[in-house]
Amino acid sequence: MKLTDFDFDLPEELIAQKPSGVRGQDRLMLLGRNDGSVRHMKMDDLPDLISPDTLMIFNNSKVRRSRCYGVKVLSGTESGGAEREFMFLNQMTPDGNIWHTMVKGAKKVRAGNMYRFPDGSVGTVVEHENDAGTEFRTIQFDFRLDDGWFMRNGHIPLPPYIRREDDDTDSERYQTVYAKEVGSSACPTAGLHFTEEMFARLDKKGIERCFVTLHVGLGTFLPVRAENIEEHKMHEEVYTIPFDVADKINGAKKAGRPILAVGTTSVRTLESATGDDGLVRGGSSATSIFMYPGYKFKTVSQIFTNFHTPQSTLLMLVSAFAGRESILNAYGKAVKEKYRFFSYGDCMLIK
Repeated sequence: MKLTDFDFDLPEELIAQKPSGVRGQDRLMLLGRNDGSVRHMKMDDLPDLISPDTLMIFNNSKVRRSRCYGVKVLSGTESGGAEREFMFLNQMTPDGNIWHTMVKGAKKVRAGNMYRFPDGSVGTVVEHENDAGTEFRTIQFDFRLDDGWFMRNGHIPLPPYIRREDDDTDSERYQTVYAKEVGSSACPTAGLHFTEEMFARLDKKGIERCFVTLHVGLGTFLPVRAENIEEHKMHEEVYTIPFDVADKINGAKKAGRPILAVGTTSVRTLESATGDDGLVRGGSSATSIFMYPGYKFKTVSQIFTNFHTPQSTLLMLVSAFAGRESILNAYGKAVKEKYRFFSYGDCMLIK
C-alpha cells in the first residue's frame, strides 16, 4: 500500500493546541467497525456505549519530562556553544547513565561533543553504530539520571504540532489521571479523556478495567518515509503485562467478552503479547509491531482512541481495525463537524 493512501486534508485550526477547559469534556465520535456508521456524541455518553461485560485495558505509563536543552561545552573558554534540544528516549544500560536521544540538528552533534544542562551536569556524546546518519545520538553521564534529574532539567515533551512551549497546565493535563510507571517520551493520549468521575460511572455499571504498561517512544510518532508502507520499520517499545492481568484477559476472551483497548499503545501491547494460540502472555518484552490494513487482530475487539495525523502509523493501525475507507470517511466528517484533532483533541470509539 502507498503512503498517500493514508492522507487527508486537515485545516490547521483543527489541531488542538491546548486541552479542553475541563478534563473529559470532549466530543466523542462513535464509529461502527463493521458498517462504518458514524454518530456524533460526547465523552459523557461513554458509559452508555459500553456493555457491562466489557473488559477495558488502559496503559498506565507516565510521561517523563524528557525534552532537555543542553549547551555545547567549548574547550578553553567559559562561554557556551550552540544549544541543542535532546529528547531522552530510553536508558541503554542498567546503570542509567547512558541514554538514547533524538536531537534537533543532529548532523552537527558528533561523538566527543559535551553538553551542559541547566543544573550544571554535563553529558558526552558517544559513538553508537545505529546513530550514524540519523537524528538519534547516544549520550553518557558519569552518574545515573533519575526522576529528580529530569524534573530539574526537563520539559513536558509536547508533540511538534503543538506550536508553543510547555507550561504549568501541561504538567497535569499531558498526563493521564492513572499514570503510574514513569518511562514514556509521549503521552498515551487516549487516556487523557478519563477522570475519576468517569471511572466511578464505569464502576457503577460493572465495567471491569485492567492496566498494562507500554512506554511510548517516538518510534510510534516518527513519520513514515517509505513510499510503500510495508517497507517502514518501527522502533522498539518496551511493555509489561502483569501475569494476573494476562489471566483476566484470557478468561474474558474465553467467555466471549469484548476487549476494549484504550489507546493505540494498549492495542500494540495486547496484540504483541498474543501468541498464535490466541493466548495473551504476561511479563515484559519489547515490540516493533506495525499494524496496517491486512493485519488480523487476535485480542482487541474495540478501540477507544484519538484522531491521528495524516500518513501516520497510528492512522494505519485504526485503518487496519475498521477499514481504510471507513476511517477516512469518518475523519472527513470530523473535519466537517470541526472536531479537535490529535493529542489534546476529541476522541473516537470504534466498536
